[in-house]
Amino acid sequence: MNRALGTLGLAMRAGRVQSGEANCDKLIKSGGACLVLIDEGASLPSRKAVTDACAHYSVPYRLIPAGELGQAIGRPGRMVAAITDQALAARLDALLRDAATTID
Repeated sequence: MNRALGTLGLAMRAGRVQSGEANCDKLIKSGGACLVLIDEGASLPSRKAVTDACAHYSVPYRLIPAGELGQAIGRPGRMVAAITDQALAARLDALLRDAATTID
């Protein structure tokens, strides 16, 4: 998980991450989001709104352990982030999948 969060921090510094529910919703609907990350600490209505939008617009999403998303991107309290670069999204998705399989 640390490698995935480190990669997320690098992506943020590279300007390839947008955070906040409203920004991410716009990116999902416009086709600019390649991967959406949702903090497990997000409220159920927020989580449902984002996951429903992702499902409708065929955008993959992943859940991040509570409190880790905002810390990784340097914006504490953020619950949703969208990766706008396809290559970074693919790499981050692979790292998160690997982290999930090693935990289980």
